[in-house]
Amino acid sequence: MNNRLLIIGGLATLGLVLVIAYLVGFWAWIFLGVLALLLVVVAIWDVTQKKHAILRNFPVIGHARYLLESIRPEIQQYFIERNHDGRPFDRDTRSIVYSRSKGADDHKAFGTERDTGSIGYEYLLHSTAPVRPPERIPTVRIGGPDCLQPYDLSLMNISSMSFGSLSKNAVLAMNKGAGMGGFVHETGEGGLTKYHRGNGADLFWEIGSGYFGCRTLDGHFNPETFAEKATLPEVKGITIKLSQGAKPGLGGVLPGPKVTPEIAEAREVPVGVDCISPASHSAFTTPREMVRFIGQLRELSGGKPIGIKFCVGSRTDVLAMCKAIWEERIAPDYIIVDGSEGGTGAAPLEYSDHVGTPLTEGLMLVHNALVGTGLRHMIKIGAAGKVASGSDIVKRLIQGADFTMSARAMMMATGCIQAQKCHTNHCPVGVATQDPRLVRSLDVEDKSKRVHNYQKLTVREAVQIMASMGLDRPSQLNTRMLRRRVDHLNTRSYASIYHWLREDELLNEPPRGWAADWREADADHFGEHAPVDYLTEPDPQWRDELDVQTSAMSLGELRSSLRSGGQRVPTAAGAVRSAGGTDSAADRGGEGKAGGEGEPRSGGRPPERNADEKGEDGARPRRSGETGSTPMVSNEPRPEGRLGS
Repeated sequence: MNNRLLIIGGLATLGLVLVIAYLVGFWAWIFLGVLALLLVVVAIWDVTQKKHAILRNFPVIGHARYLLESIRPEIQQYFIERNHDGRPFDRDTRSIVYSRSKGADDHKAFGTERDTGSIGYEYLLHSTAPVRPPERIPTVRIGGPDCLQPYDLSLMNISSMSFGSLSKNAVLAMNKGAGMGGFVHETGEGGLTKYHRGNGADLFWEIGSGYFGCRTLDGHFNPETFAEKATLPEVKGITIKLSQGAKPGLGGVLPGPKVTPEIAEAREVPVGVDCISPASHSAFTTPREMVRFIGQLRELSGGKPIGIKFCVGSRTDVLAMCKAIWEERIAPDYIIVDGSEGGTGAAPLEYSDHVGTPLTEGLMLVHNALVGTGLRHMIKIGAAGKVASGSDIVKRLIQGADFTMSARAMMMATGCIQAQKCHTNHCPVGVATQDPRLVRSLDVEDKSKRVHNYQKLTVREAVQIMASMGLDRPSQLNTRMLRRRVDHLNTRSYASIYHWLREDELLNEPPRGWAADWREADADHFGEHAPVDYLTEPDPQWRDELDVQTSAMSLGELRSSLRSGGQRVPTAAGAVRSAGGTDSAADRGGEGKAGGEGEPRSGGRPPERNADEKGEDGARPRRSGETGSTPMVSNEPRPEGRLGS
């Protein structure tokens, strides 16, 4: 039926075209002839190619499927999604960023579109007696007992995004915006570049496992180069990146074709060669070595704040860091917790969707671990991962953070439209690309003002929300002020949903839920290394009450044997013999032949296909082109999964 309609529709269209051509005249026939010839060529190509089954079965018209698929994200985003449906950021959130960056009205009429009765909905508690917002926007003092150059940090800053992932114009726009607004621009692990300097911005220099900008020729940490750059006046702090929220436990790779002379100069790597960030650091492998590395960087930088950034994995790892801090008497000045909902230029979908701890749980875990070990007063905590609005800032402060870092929202303030093409080098607005034609469209002066406006208005909104809650400074926030709907009838505050540790509780009397992890945590090991008892039990045996040999019995036979109290044992050939010692075809599970000869099993080997085509070594020869035009991938692991050496 469908084919008939297709044929009828095609003939009707053809007839209409011929009528129009007849009415138009000679040039219309020329145009139709050329068009028909092109369609014939395309049809022949479609029928003969082997890569796409749709095109072979439906030549020419099958291309409509790929055309519609290519514009599906735009159709979804602009015409189908509701204002609060989109991911990673919904339309309402993007509208807030765009409006504030332009200095335009960011109000909305007629009330919320969100379902306030849905489970998981969260809200902040306002005060019956709100206060006036403070005239001076609050900041956070970063600097522990060993820090010689403490720094006052804004409540919201630009999170790490490397030059190379971002275009030079995007880096310049963000950097100038940070300089105008007096907030920090974190460099990203791609290195401290010329685009980060000279614009009046304060910098947190991020150092990853590739040690870009302070590395030796073989990719290890170079203390001399680090000291030279870390003592620059615009560098206010150094962040050691352990992992990234969107792909924790995985490094990164910048393909060789994207390693331009500018990027190679910034990262101190060869031009045109794959630039790989290993999955782990080579400067340290244990918590103890990590805190010693922190101490080394603090000394080389002249006493500037040193922090670490990671996506929370094992709670044992976090507690092991706390033990190492106490044993070595060296503490980071700040810890940035990156949530698994954080962004990245490129990551395997399995990592983005299923690996790592979300920001809410990770943030509270780190906060509790520091409180329980008596370290919270000297270490500040930052929150990174989908922080875009004033309410996001207040929520993260309640959950344990002292300040926030934002990346994708800053990209949107710079012009990003969430096209999600960061990894293709085809960013349509010139933010996440190295294509000179696309980069040219991003005006640095205009976008820097937008970054400044967005950050200023968002922090102001966060301070206004706190004033509506009756507070004039962030330190007055507490966990009773954030509530979550836990079912259709009840809401509970964060104070009652989660268990919050008391000061020094882990040092004195670890609570039951933390005790096992606290015992296992070791300053000389990352990871949960304690053996699991049932996996290390020597000489495993069947339980006495199941003293029945069952290796060749089906579940039904086993159940029948246990029910009757009898016992049947397997023979050497795999047939089941009764206690009386006689075999039967039924006992052999139907595997006997007519002559009563049992056919032995293959021993678990997979069936061999085309055995006559084996080579001299017994292996089946590999044919080239067995999968048509699709290339065969190699057996090499992902380059970004390599460990630091």
